[in-house]
Amino acid sequence: MTTHLVTVRNDIKRLLKSSKQVSNKTSILDVGGRKSPYTINLPAEITLLDVPQEEGTREELNLGFTEEILANIKKERSNIKDIVIQDMTKSTLLDGSYNAVVCVEVIEHVVEDDVFVKNISKVISKDGWAYFTTPNGDYIKNEGPNKNPDHVRHYTRLELKTLLEKYFDRVDVHYAVKTGKYRVKGLKSYKLGNPLGIITTMFSNIVNRFQSKGVANLSQETAHLIAIGYK
Repeated sequence: MTTHLVTVRNDIKRLLKSSKQVSNKTSILDVGGRKSPYTINLPAEITLLDVPQEEGTREELNLGFTEEILANIKKERSNIKDIVIQDMTKSTLLDGSYNAVVCVEVIEHVVEDDVFVKNISKVISKDGWAYFTTPNGDYIKNEGPNKNPDHVRHYTRLELKTLLEKYFDRVDVHYAVKTGKYRVKGLKSYKLGNPLGIITTMFSNIVNRFQSKGVANLSQETAHLIAIGYK
């Protein structure tokens, strides 16, 4: 698994252990979930929320629900409580209806980010939390242009913290995942007919995880921002 995936899953597991929900299982809204690997097999009740996939850029980048994705989710996921097909900026969900929200690599795609975060905050119950990740805007803005055609903006650490502090009582924002050749090699897909490639990818991910320790305050040469908002 990539360093980002491992980091996110470990973070969510830690947050789950500290959750103060009344029931045995935390209810989590996975915004932009689609085929999300971040909430698979978690001991929680997961609701996936995403928009329908549209032709054009969203289709090319495999963003949004399709009939095939929905069919596979229902067949392969055991912890799915519900699936909601809607835009979070136009949310009709009840206030306080979830213990937590997970939003991985989504907010950079959203035009109305203020409304988006506000609506996420509203659906979280007291003592709940929201977990966001997004590309590291401090590094992207200083080192080169946005290469993803569906990204509306990239946030610096301060920009993201300022936005979340409008709607959460406490906010933690930090950097994550060291960039470099091992991260790039670790992102390559496994091909069963290429055992050397599999070994290289696995080795690169292990190295990258070690490289990524202690980068929470390193703005340059890191690939992601992680933000947690607490209610």
